[in-house]
Amino acid sequence: MSVEYPLLRLISDFCLDGAALGCAYLVVASVAVLRFPRARKASLQPAVPVTVLKPLHGGEPDLPQRLASFCRQDYGGPVEIVCGVSDRTDAAVQAVDAVRRENPATPITLIADCSECGSNRKISNLANMLLAAKHDVLVISDSDIEVGPRYLANIVSELQAPDVAGITCLYHGVAGPGRWSDQAALAINSHFLPNAVVGLTFRLAKPCFGSTIAMRRGTLSRLGGFRAFSDCLADDFAIGEALRSHGAAVAIPSFSVGHACFYDRLKSLLAHELRTARTIRSIDPVGHAGTILTHPFPLALLAAMLGAADAMPLVVFALSCRMLLCLAVEHAFAVPRQRYWQIPLCDLLSFSVFIASFFGATVTWRGHSYRVGADGKLFADQKSVGP
Repeated sequence: MSVEYPLLRLISDFCLDGAALGCAYLVVASVAVLRFPRARKASLQPAVPVTVLKPLHGGEPDLPQRLASFCRQDYGGPVEIVCGVSDRTDAAVQAVDAVRRENPATPITLIADCSECGSNRKISNLANMLLAAKHDVLVISDSDIEVGPRYLANIVSELQAPDVAGITCLYHGVAGPGRWSDQAALAINSHFLPNAVVGLTFRLAKPCFGSTIAMRRGTLSRLGGFRAFSDCLADDFAIGEALRSHGAAVAIPSFSVGHACFYDRLKSLLAHELRTARTIRSIDPVGHAGTILTHPFPLALLAAMLGAADAMPLVVFALSCRMLLCLAVEHAFAVPRQRYWQIPLCDLLSFSVFIASFFGATVTWRGHSYRVGADGKLFADQKSVGP
C-alpha cells in the first residue's frame, strides 16, 4: 500500500532515502574497520615509571579481575596503582583489598576522600588521587576497563613519540553478568566502535576516551590540573581538546581495550546510553544529528510501516549490512562472535536513544541526576536517582 498523505509520504521518502544512504555508510564503515592500522610492535623506549589512576565507585561485577589486569603487565619499569573512592565504606574498597593480597609486588594505594571541586564527581576523585601519585607518567583508566599484558608497554611507547602529549584508546564491549549486558556490548561493537573508526579514518572527529588517557604530570599541570575540568560532562573529550589546544597531538593506538558491560535492567542500560548520547550531542550537536544515517534498519522499518513501496527488501539489506559490519569488527579487533539474532533489538534501542537524546537535558550518572548546560557543563539536581 502506498503512502497517500503528503506529510506521511515526505516522512516515508526521508526514511527510505536515509536508510539507503545508511546502508552505504555501513559498507564504508566495514571497509574502514578492516583497513584500520594493525597493532604496531612497541618501540624500544626506556621503561619509565608509571602511575595508573583508577577512579572507583561501587562494587562492580568482576572489578578485582579488571584491576588485576593492570598489575600483571609485561612492562620493564616501575608501576604503581592509585585507586580512589569518595567513601571508605564504598564496596569497591573490598575489591582493592583483594587485588592487594593477590598482587603484593605491585604498589597499590587507596585514597578515600569525599572532597569535591565541582559537579563532576569522577574529576573530583581524580584530583584527590593525584596527590598520592609518585610518578611523572599518568595513565587514567575508568573502572570498567580491562587490558592485556602489553597495554602499558604500548601506551608508554606511543607517549614518547615526538609531538605527542597524550594517548587515548578505542574500546570494545565485553558482556558481563546481567540480562541486558549483551545488548550493551553489542551496541558498542556494532555502533560506537565502527563509528569512531570512521571518524578517525576520515578525520571527522578528534576523540578522547575515558578508557585511557595517558599524559605526563607536567602536561596536566599546564592544562590547569583536573580541576580545570571539574564541571564538564564530557571530561575526557575536554581533556583531549585542551591537549590539542596547546599544539600537541593525542595519539590513538591501533588496538582496543575491553569495556565491561553489566546491566540487570533495561532502565539502567537506557540511562547509560542516554547519558552517552546527550554527552555527544553537547559536544557536536550538528554531527550528532547527522548520525541518523547510521541507523538504516529502523529508518527502513519505519518507511515500511508507513507503506513505502520496496521498503521491506531494504529492511533485510540493512540488517545484512549491520551483520557485515559486526564481522569486520570481530576480525579487526579480535572481538568474540556477536549474537547476531540480537541485532534488530539493538538497532531499535540505539535509534530510540538517539531520538530521545534531543528531548531533555538531564542525565543520570552513578546514582545522581544532572542537568547539562548548552556548553556541556554539569549542574547537579537537588535529588539523586537510582542507579
